[in-house]
Amino acid sequence: MAWNEPGGNNKDPWGGGGKRNDGPPDLDELLRKLQQKLNGLFGGGPSTGAAGGSGGFPWSLVLIVVAVLYGLWGFYQVNANESAVVLRLGKYHSTETAGLHWNPPLIDTVTKVNMTEVRTERTTGQMLTEDANIVEVVLTVQWHIDDAESYVLRVRDPLKSLQEATDSALRHVVGSLTLNGVISQNRTQVSTDTQQRLQQYLDLYQTGIRIDVVNLTDAKAPREVQDAFDDVTKAREDEVRLQNEAQAYANQVIPVARGQAQRILEEAEAYKTRVVELARGETVRFEKLLAEYQQAPAVTRERLYLDTVQEVMSNTTKVMVDVEGGSNMMYLPLDKLARDSNAQAVQRKDVSPNVVDEVYQRIVERLRTEAANSRRSQNVR
Repeated sequence: MAWNEPGGNNKDPWGGGGKRNDGPPDLDELLRKLQQKLNGLFGGGPSTGAAGGSGGFPWSLVLIVVAVLYGLWGFYQVNANESAVVLRLGKYHSTETAGLHWNPPLIDTVTKVNMTEVRTERTTGQMLTEDANIVEVVLTVQWHIDDAESYVLRVRDPLKSLQEATDSALRHVVGSLTLNGVISQNRTQVSTDTQQRLQQYLDLYQTGIRIDVVNLTDAKAPREVQDAFDDVTKAREDEVRLQNEAQAYANQVIPVARGQAQRILEEAEAYKTRVVELARGETVRFEKLLAEYQQAPAVTRERLYLDTVQEVMSNTTKVMVDVEGGSNMMYLPLDKLARDSNAQAVQRKDVSPNVVDEVYQRIVERLRTEAANSRRSQNVR
């Protein structure tokens, strides 16, 4: 028979109908007791109704909800490319990395900064160079945050500090170079030196900023003097062009001159060798001739005379002979005599190798005859 049927023992299976409580506790009763305790703590009267009834305000539920919301409010997520600077009651507490974190709200202040984002800052201005010229420079700076704590706490306005430091570093570098160096010759040096000096300033100020790249985007003279500067630039380009042309001409001429000099040196060396060897040969010939002369002086003297006359006659075409004791000079056309002798030899088709000797002998005989005739005529007178 069921417990709720008439005639049964009417025993409540949850222990409500008997003296023995074998079932689970009554939830309403537990909530009522908890509310009474809380009301006692906060000065409220006892509550006889159920939780949320007209007997009293449910402060416990409000506190629980507030506690849950407060706890949930304290959770925050830090991304992989971020860092979070935590201030507790306005004082630096810690720097959190990527992940899920919890901090008590209204007590801690969390500031997130992106550590990997590359930012760009642009600076433009007119500056004075070392040679007292004005140049207009456009500079681009790429940077990222390297130290989150310094970036958030050490400097009030990091961007403004970066701008002022960039302007100061750039003016210092430009002021140590000439106008031509800034515009054309030393553009890379301007970027490199500016980056080094700017990083020194930022580290000194503890900004937490790291410079990645500094690019000199543009460098030119002011618009007011641009025409004059263009003329100067053109003149410099002409100077460079003329220097290149002169260098090309030098590269073409110098090797030729060196070759000619080397040829002259070699010819001189050959001449030196030839003269020395010729002198040595003449020395040997003279020594041999001296030995012959010592054995037969008269014959050797006559032979030397004849050889000398032959050599002189063979190297000239016209000879003027002064006859001893006479007032007239005799002309000997050796070239004509030689041509006649050669022509006769050609007609005979027999070219004698002793043509010169024959001509020489004829000349000598004729000279002797003329000399003898001249002496006889003088004796007769």
